[in-house]
Amino acid sequence: EQIATMIYRYAKMKGEDMSASGTLSDFPDGRTVSNYAAEAMQWAIGLGLMQGKKAGDDIKLEPKSNSTRAEVATVLMRYICK
Repeated sequence: EQIATMIYRYAKMKGEDMSASGTLSDFPDGRTVSNYAAEAMQWAIGLGLMQGKKAGDDIKLEPKSNSTRAEVATVLMRYICK
C-alpha cells in the first residue's frame, strides 16, 4: 500500500489521468488496506500495477507486508510501461 500511494501521488502531481479504479473487495485481504491508501490501491489495481500474489488458493494484496526488490521493480516497470 505504501508503494501504491507513492506512485499514485507522483502520478497525480504530474497531472496524469487518475480515473483508473479497481476493486479492493476482489481480494480476500482488501479490507485490510489502510484508509489513507485505499484510493491509491484502487487506482493501482485498476491500472494493473498491483495484481496481488498467489497465497494458497487465493490471490492476495498483502498491503501491510514488506515488498521484495523484485516486486517493487515489477510495479515500477508496469507504471513506466503503461
